[in-house]
Amino acid sequence: MSIYLIIGANRGIGLELVRQLKERGEDVIATCRSSSPELDALSVRVESNIDITSGDSVIKLREQLKDTKVDVLIHNAGIAQFNSLSNLDPQSVLHQFEVNALSPLCCVQTMLSHLRKSAKIALISSRMGSIEDNTSGGSYGYRMSKVALCMAGKSLAVDLKPKGISIAILHPGLVSTRMTGFTPNGIQPKESVKGLIQRIDELTLENTGTFWHSNGEILPW
Repeated sequence: MSIYLIIGANRGIGLELVRQLKERGEDVIATCRSSSPELDALSVRVESNIDITSGDSVIKLREQLKDTKVDVLIHNAGIAQFNSLSNLDPQSVLHQFEVNALSPLCCVQTMLSHLRKSAKIALISSRMGSIEDNTSGGSYGYRMSKVALCMAGKSLAVDLKPKGISIAILHPGLVSTRMTGFTPNGIQPKESVKGLIQRIDELTLENTGTFWHSNGEILPW
């Protein structure tokens, strides 16, 4: 049994991560700003009132963990606000950078003291953070923030490798969740999470810093 800390777990992909990991017998700690009946029903440890954009909130989480050592940290929390060129909102772009890129980096830095030497970190990014893959344009804030998250993940992979900690940068696929407006073109969270967990299971110091699709495809930067 390993201890998994999932940041952003009250719905969608995060909730399904909790469900599948709990079902296979892992010890799960789920964080969120506010819990949900679905999360509470899974009977795992829930740390609510955790806002990743607040340094004090993340420090509170670290203190609440006390002597707990985490084997796998999955940072799933994020937002999507789709800004077009004709409707560009600089504050929205900045907010997405804060939530999607800066906050995950600061969260990892704050939680380092609670990670085992052989720990794994998974950052849930998006293929919309791939410059080479961008053939449709638009979505400025989301795309730019996810590029920044990918770069943060790559630097973390280099900096933490001597400590025995490996990093996966993961695209969950186009998933039918509230964030995507429950798009009928997306896969279900169950399918996405099955792949995400497999990528995390296969993560080693040899392949640390890789940008993966949940289906195992290596994505271009």
